[in-house]
Amino acid sequence: MTFTPKDFTVWMEIPVSDLTKAIAFYETATGGTLQRQQMGPNETAVFQVSDPATGVAGHLYEGTPAADGQGPTIHLAAEGALEAALDRVRAAGGKVLSDPIPLPVGRFAYCQDPDGNSIGLFETS
Repeated sequence: MTFTPKDFTVWMEIPVSDLTKAIAFYETATGGTLQRQQMGPNETAVFQVSDPATGVAGHLYEGTPAADGQGPTIHLAAEGALEAALDRVRAAGGKVLSDPIPLPVGRFAYCQDPDGNSIGLFETS
C-alpha cells in the first residue's frame, strides 16, 4: 500500500515562552497575521492563510521550546523579498543563520526565533 496525500504537512505547532512577544516576532518576520484563539485549554495564535479550507497553517502556543536550535525546522512563507524578511527577523530579535539558499521554486534562509526555534523563511520565485 502506498499513501500519497496531497500534503504531508497538515498542521504545525511552535512552542514559545511568551505568546504576545512571539506573535509580534512572527508577524514582523513573515509580514503575515496571527489570530489569538482558544483551542481546548490553551490560548494559541493561529497563522492566517488565504483559504483556510485548503491552506496549511499552524499555531504558536505557550510551551517549552526545544534547546536552542535543537527542534525541527518549520519553513514559513515570507512577504516580499527574502533579504527584507531577514532584516525583519534581525530587527524583531531573531537570528539569521544562513545566506539565502536557492531552490528551483524559490529561496529560503535558516533563522531562529527569540526562543531558539529553528525556522526557515521562504520566498517563492
